[in-house]
This record gives sequence, structure tokens and C-alpha cells, in this order.
Amino acid sequence: MAARNGLPKIHTASQKYGICHDDSAPTVKAQTIDELHSLQKKKSAPTTPIDGTLSSFAPLSEDERQKQQLQSISASLASLTRETGPRVVKGDPARKADTPKAASHDVHHHFTPTINVSDSSLKFTHVLYNLSPAELYEQAIKSERGSFVTSSGALATLSGAKTGRAPRDKRVVKDATTEKELWWGKGSPNIEMDEQTFLVNRERAVDYLNSLDKVFVNDQFLNWDPQNKIKVRIVSARAYHSLFMHNMCIRPTPEELENFGTPDFTIYNAGQFPCNRYTHYMTSSTSIDLNLARMEMVILGTQYAGEMKKGLFSVMHYLMPKRQILSLHSGSNMGKDGDVALFFGLSGTGKTTLSTDHNRYLIGDDEHCWSDTGVSNIEGGCYAKCIDLSREKEPDIWNAIKFGTVLENVVFEEHSREVDYSDKSVTENTRASYPIEFIPNAKIPCVGPHPKNVILLSCDAFGVLPPVSKLNLAQTMYHFISGYTALVAGTVEGVKEPTATFSACFGAAFIMLHPTKYAAMLADKMQKHGATGWLVNTGWSGGSYGSGNRIKLPYTRKIIDAIHSGSLLKANYKKTEVFGLEIPTEIEGVPSQILDPVNTWADKKAYKDTLVKLGGLFKNNFETFTNYKIGENNKLAEEILAAGPIF
Repeated sequence: MAARNGLPKIHTASQKYGICHDDSAPTVKAQTIDELHSLQKKKSAPTTPIDGTLSSFAPLSEDERQKQQLQSISASLASLTRETGPRVVKGDPARKADTPKAASHDVHHHFTPTINVSDSSLKFTHVLYNLSPAELYEQAIKSERGSFVTSSGALATLSGAKTGRAPRDKRVVKDATTEKELWWGKGSPNIEMDEQTFLVNRERAVDYLNSLDKVFVNDQFLNWDPQNKIKVRIVSARAYHSLFMHNMCIRPTPEELENFGTPDFTIYNAGQFPCNRYTHYMTSSTSIDLNLARMEMVILGTQYAGEMKKGLFSVMHYLMPKRQILSLHSGSNMGKDGDVALFFGLSGTGKTTLSTDHNRYLIGDDEHCWSDTGVSNIEGGCYAKCIDLSREKEPDIWNAIKFGTVLENVVFEEHSREVDYSDKSVTENTRASYPIEFIPNAKIPCVGPHPKNVILLSCDAFGVLPPVSKLNLAQTMYHFISGYTALVAGTVEGVKEPTATFSACFGAAFIMLHPTKYAAMLADKMQKHGATGWLVNTGWSGGSYGSGNRIKLPYTRKIIDAIHSGSLLKANYKKTEVFGLEIPTEIEGVPSQILDPVNTWADKKAYKDTLVKLGGLFKNNFETFTNYKIGENNKLAEEILAAGPIF
């Protein structure tokens, strides 16, 4: 029998044949939709270790532990004038069940301090504490405009008007202690402010954070060396900032989190709120303020996440030398035989590229400590530049950009969400932040023995420094304190003159003490542990920028391989003029002609003039450091000065 459209009519099977495939299941154990949703997520099991080693007292109950945690967070958010913290509760305010009702007997963990009656005392501040990346994705997409999941699974975010650090807006409290200890004056990154102004800005930040419905709190660590771990607390208003710091700091285990206690250092990131420009010492609506006596940092008027990372790095540059530990702005990797190398270099010198080596373990890409036991990474993640990133050039970074990674200020295709890494529409300073374990050959834990090689990288756009030079101790100190690279003037037609850039210790923006103090510590450690210093030029050869050519990356890699293997120590060397550098006569896989720069210049007079010019720039820069005494009877200081260019 046909249906009206001519197709055969469908007959349903009669009951006597039964059901051919039964995929039915029992009905859910829920009476309401809300109850069904509550079944979707199971509670995390308590993780307090019951091994009897923590304390001779009875272990804390879960309720007591939660209460102490919230008391600690409330204390962190306390107003100094009102001397009390806000009423804090764990959970998302968007979920009605998470907000305690004054009249009801509530089961949620919250802490209510004694507060004078005011509007702020009537509200709860919801604390989103150490959320997972998945939870932070949800928060960002729900609440923060400009947050999107890209095709690779990474979270794309915008940092607002500021797309880079604001070094001129960074302030350090100058008190009786820091006045003596820190580096102040010409060349120093430390711009002073007084205690009172810091407290004004702190109050402004805390009041802003307390006015919000929710704040994000991260309790994490710095430094993989277990003996010298620093506990940090980051209080922020954005899920983007919380996920960024989740990636960049060391992530605690559940047990470590339960026993975290009071932090050693606290960041108040109220970057969406400006500072008051009429406040003393303020020069704009942005202020990044560091108080080493209070061990606190306040951020106002900038949402760029890198301020938190580098602010903590500055703190480590202050705290670690007090323990006779050298803090270093360097990359570090380790060979299969345990030989460690340190890589120093400013932006564009190839520090990240050369420290990421498939034949070696990555200890870290940017911030390290060198203690009596060896080297350790300060961070738990990497912060990589993304401009013009490609799978071919940087496969490890490319593959690390996946779920959990933060992509800052990138541009993506509207429909497919595929990122265009060549697009500079928002900024050229596009970045990716990801946990270090996203790199396949990362060494976890991120520690290693004492370094065998200290490699100073320079991108010399003048084209007169050799591709590689072996340095004696005084030369290593001279070039470490100088921190030289050269920047190309720009893309304006006809402008081809390179500009010399000097950044003391290859990280002047972050150091707190005088550069010679770090240099003396480096000399001591290199001497004690028998490390060799090397100066590697990744810049130009055969002429300056515009006439010469960039030294090929495969040649630089061969040079680095020869340093790692130890074969370069056995090479024959000759000395260059002006800088007095020891250069090898041959290296396997590298054309011998390029090893001495004079051979690659057609115009020998132009080479000599450029060499003398660069030597003069080094000499002028070093005048800032000539009045400081280093070593016994100032002997090391004299040796370092003698290691500079000689005309």
C-alpha cells in the first residue's frame, strides 16, 4: 500500500516481535533539573596527607582548614585604615546557591570579620580560589569581553590599552633599608616613591578589588629549588590574569595548597582601575608599585599581565642575593650527561630559540637562580613571543599553544578562530603563556647541576663582533655588566644605521642591586665551579645591517653544539684587535672565513672604523660602573675595566 506521495507506507513492528536493540537505561536519580545538574560535577576528594609528619597535633578538619584559608585571604584584602578585611566566601556569585544568606544556616565556607557598619560591610566578596584552567576559561568567556577559544584550544585575550610593560611607571618604596641596599640614580630601573604614597595606592587597589562581586586568588610558588621556594599570592580581577599566573608560577600540589599558610609576597592587581594622577610621584594613570618592607606589589592602570611576571622577578633579584643565590635573566638547558648551559641575551638575540634544543632538556627559558646546589628555574611556565610564529621555525612553541595556554593580543579569523601570527593589528608584542610541561623535553623538576658554560648572546648589527669568542673571567664580567645588543633603526626607507643597546646583566629593567654585585657573584660561582664564558654574535657578518648578512642560524647552532660538546675548548685560538677577544680558527660545520669578521668585510677601512666606533660606545656605557669596588682590594674591578676595548 502506497502513501500519498507514492512512497511505500512504513509499517511499525507489532508488539509480538519485541525490541531488536534495547539501549534504554534506568532513569536518572534526580527529581529536578537543578538536581540533575548537581550530579554532573563530583566533589574533589580531601587530600590532606595523613602521615603524622606534619604536626604532633590532631589534623585540622576540612571546615577549620577552609576557615583559616579564608581568614588569610580576608587579611590580604584588609584595608589599612579600617584594619579589617572584607567578608569573603568561596564560589561564583553567578550561582545563587554560592551566596550565603544571613538568615539561613548555610553550608558554604565563608569568613565574616568584625566590620564597622558601611556599604562594604553589607556585601560578600566572592573568592575564586586557585581555579583550574577549565574553570578560568568559563569565567573569561562569560565575563570578559575579548576572550575567545581559538582553533588550537588556547584562550585568546586582550590586555587593554597597554600591550607591553610600562617601566617609567614602575616605582619602588625608598626607605632607610632600601636607600642603602638598592641601586638608585643614573642607569637604574628603580624609581623612588615614599611609603605614604604606596599606602594610598594600595588602599585604592584594595578598595577596588573589594567593591567587585568576585576576585581571583592564586596561591603559588616561585623557584623550583625546594630549599629556597617563595610563596606568592596573586589577587586579581580578571580570569585572564589568574590563568596567566597559573601558567607562569609553580603550581602547588593539593597537599602544598592545604598547608600554604601566609604568603611571603602578595600582588594586588587592580589594573582595570587607574591610579590618581594627583597623587605624589604619579606621572600617568598607570602605576606599578613595589614595597620590599611589606613584601607587596600594587598594579593600577594597566592590564598587561607581564607586569606581574616581571614584578616577581624583580623581587627575586632582591631576595635571592641575600641568601648568596644569584638570580639571572637567562635561559638554561641540560645535556644527556648533565652538562648545564646558561644563555643570556636581550630581545632578538635568539635566547629562546637556542636554549630550546631537541637534543637537550629545557630547565627554563627566562628566569633562573644559581645556588650552592646548582641552577633552578624561578618559574613554572614560558612566556613566548608569537609575532610571525610558524610551525616550521618554532615547532615546540607552536605545539605548546593548546588548551590551557593564554594568547595575548593576537588576531584570529572570525569564523574558524585560526590565529594569524603575522597580524600586528593589536600589537607587535603578541605573546603566549603556557606551563613548562607543554614543552616535550622540559626537565621536571626544573633544576640542574652547576653550569659548565655561560653563553652571552649578542645580535651585533654593526657586524664587527666574531660569531663566537672564548672569554676569560674578567671579559665575561665586562660583557655581562655591559649587556650589549644592537637594534636596527626600523623599517623607514633609507634608515639603515643600527643602534647600540646596553642593558646591565642582560636585564637592567628587573635588577634591584647594583650590576657589579651580580657580576661579582657570577665571577665567584664561575670560578668555583669551573664554568667557561662565551660571547656569541647572532647578528651581522660581512658588513653592518643593510650591507652585510645575518649569520645563518645553522652556523650558530653548530657553534653552540661545539660549546656543549666541549670540542670548542680544544680549538686553536687567535686574538682580535680592539676588543682583544679569543676566536677559534676553525669549527666543524662552520666556514672558517666567517670566524674572524675582518675576513668577511670587503672594505677593511670601514671595518676598522666601525670596530673603533662600537668600542667607543662600550667605553662610554661602562663609565656608569667605573666607580664601584669589586673583589678584594678592588682587584676584580680593575681587571674588568682592563678587559674592555683597548684603542
